Amino acid sequence: MPFNLKGILTGMLAKVISATLSGIEGVPVDVEVDISNGLPSFTIVGLPDQSVQESRERIRSAIKNSDLNFPVKRITVNLAPADIKKEGPAFDLPIAIGILIASEALAPKMEEPFLIVGELSLDGTIRPVNGIISIAIMARDLKIPVMFVPYENSSEAALIPGIKVYGIKNLTDLVQFLNGTISLSPSEPARSIKINEFSGDFNEVKGQESAKRALEIAAAGFHNVIMVGPPGSGKTMLAQRLPTILPPLTEEEALEVTRIYSSAGLLPKGGGIIEERPFRSPHHSISLAGMVGGTSNPKPGEISLAHNGVLFLDEFPEFRRDVLEALRQPMEDGSLVISRAHGSIRFPARFMLVASMNPCPCGYLGDTKKNCTCTQYQIEKYFSKISGPILDRIDIQIEVPRLETDTLIRNTPGEGSNFIRDRINRVREFQIDRFKDGFRFNGLMTPREIKKYCRLNPPVQSLLREIIDKFHLSARSYDKLLKVARTIADLNESEFIREEDILEAIQYRILDRKYWEKKFS
Repeated sequence: MPFNLKGILTGMLAKVISATLSGIEGVPVDVEVDISNGLPSFTIVGLPDQSVQESRERIRSAIKNSDLNFPVKRITVNLAPADIKKEGPAFDLPIAIGILIASEALAPKMEEPFLIVGELSLDGTIRPVNGIISIAIMARDLKIPVMFVPYENSSEAALIPGIKVYGIKNLTDLVQFLNGTISLSPSEPARSIKINEFSGDFNEVKGQESAKRALEIAAAGFHNVIMVGPPGSGKTMLAQRLPTILPPLTEEEALEVTRIYSSAGLLPKGGGIIEERPFRSPHHSISLAGMVGGTSNPKPGEISLAHNGVLFLDEFPEFRRDVLEALRQPMEDGSLVISRAHGSIRFPARFMLVASMNPCPCGYLGDTKKNCTCTQYQIEKYFSKISGPILDRIDIQIEVPRLETDTLIRNTPGEGSNFIRDRINRVREFQIDRFKDGFRFNGLMTPREIKKYCRLNPPVQSLLREIIDKFHLSARSYDKLLKVARTIADLNESEFIREEDILEAIQYRILDRKYWEKKFS
């Protein structure tokens, strides 16, 4: 059934345009209100959940406490289309307006179609709702020119150009504005906001130059990384400073990230556009639902909240096996599909995985200062928690050894994040020029793009053939190796992939399954 922008305003029947969320997508909903004679009742149909059913009491109290008349008649509210489940309190305000229009207590003077969302308090004030930026994008696409939203959501919705957004503080203000008795000014777009709590600098990390180089390559090409080393070697410290060298979000990426956080209800009060890449670090006790998104109407999980940013998994083998295996599809496809009885929902999930782990349960396998106390069985069991397919999807695999005493005591600062980020931004410009049809990182190249942009001369091909045979690389590992080599060549400002680029890239594959099988045999 086509969506009707005009609505119906006749006698005891009214139609108001509203919206709900399906994943992070806005879905238009017609709020149809019919008032007829009969025993007083208030019925909501159209597949509402319990929170929508409870809105009846909120609406009744809000209308009365706003000095407006609540009709003592038979009220029927239909939320169309009826095959989409309606959740949350965002329908409070459009239902209340529909009741007032149908009872002829309100006669809107606006000729333009308008959309309304908002939760009502018992005193008629309007509370903010989640996902407002997705609803604003939907309104723009449907050419709905005006939105009435909670005041605290208004600057967030105003980020979408081409729509007049009015922030409403209470039901009385909206009724008077629609009746033409007061005037309101459209809201201005919100400023940018920060979502990452931690801040630091790479010059605070002592030593570990090879690990810093690996993370620079990962940040430049958006490559997945795993770091293996004993406790206290600096793995977590390195990972936490990764956001300080990541290139900024493009406008399109920033809007995607903001939509996800808005849908999850994680934007700070007042909203705003997110301009920094997310850094998510869930605890290893996280459930599968927490990682991928749960409930009957799924909300974004940690995988989606890390979209266009970093998903840091500390103590990698301590995560549940099903949680780790859930990473496989999004690591390949950049999206996550969650199926429920009423349909499937797709969440964006293009993240850079950064994992860290100890080399064994006690943490000191191969350490130069402390002896490992683990048995062969314990070590094999520990590493068996990480499947070959997951390890195969990690581009850069490095060891982070214990710091030497001289390096630990030395106060000479290392290279700062600003200098590293400048080099990464130059590589970003190379990639923008390379992928003219839309910005992408080297780590996200398709097989066709690998063939086009990773051409090798005969000597490099011969070297690569020897490497494949020696390390028993899979087809996916071969592609990962070429992607990393392409990023290394970009950092070296080389148009072509050279032998030294391949040799450096293979150094970052030392933790492949064949390596561990040989090491523990």
